[in-house]
Amino acid sequence: MYLDEFQNFTTDSIPTVLSEARKYRLNLILAHQFITQVKEEIRDAIFGNVGSIIAYRVGAQDSQVLEKEFEPIFDANDIVNLGFAQAYIKASTNRTALPAFSLQIPAPLEVTHKEQLRPKVAEALKQLSRLKHGRDRALVEQEINDRGKIGPSL
Repeated sequence: MYLDEFQNFTTDSIPTVLSEARKYRLNLILAHQFITQVKEEIRDAIFGNVGSIIAYRVGAQDSQVLEKEFEPIFDANDIVNLGFAQAYIKASTNRTALPAFSLQIPAPLEVTHKEQLRPKVAEALKQLSRLKHGRDRALVEQEINDRGKIGPSL
């Protein structure tokens, strides 16, 4: 589940959801701009349960909090001074924390006739995504029912 502007969706039950998410195979992507937008109890639950953190350039206050997550590789000064399309990542794989690393996001492709090509590019990307990741709806629904043990009773 992807939640942009996450602070708008928080409730007092979010810490419980975060602590139980793995049990239900729920993957969450929580995005927001300032750490202080989220209540302290919820912040603690996020940092206590998070597997991976991606930080783009942030303000001084947030960099102090994030420094604890990215040290000893990066400090607060590094995080504040990230450039355009740069990020630091702290990731976990197979329940093992990896050392923090930096990422340079590729610049967008320049298109000469943007207005004419944009719908064609969008349609091509949709088709590519369907071919690469698409699955029959009935199979997906059955898998969801099987995993959650929900659905019609026999």
